[in-house]
Amino acid sequence: MVEIEDRWLSVEEISKYLGVSHDTVYRWIDRHDMPAHRMGRLWKFKKAEVDEWVKAGGAASDRPKIDEGKKRK
Repeated sequence: MVEIEDRWLSVEEISKYLGVSHDTVYRWIDRHDMPAHRMGRLWKFKKAEVDEWVKAGGAASDRPKIDEGKKRK
């Protein structure tokens, strides 16, 4: 059977792929706009989207995202 190359990855799989903890993945989703898709209670990831986000410096961003409803003073 041929493995599907472009499949959705779980938090566990993406954290192992990136070499970081589950907590780091959740923090990146929340604070750094890591590309993730909510499917019910689960977060799922496309490897290609995460690769592009990392290459663009998404994980290295030192400035957390600002929620649309909040403003900096």
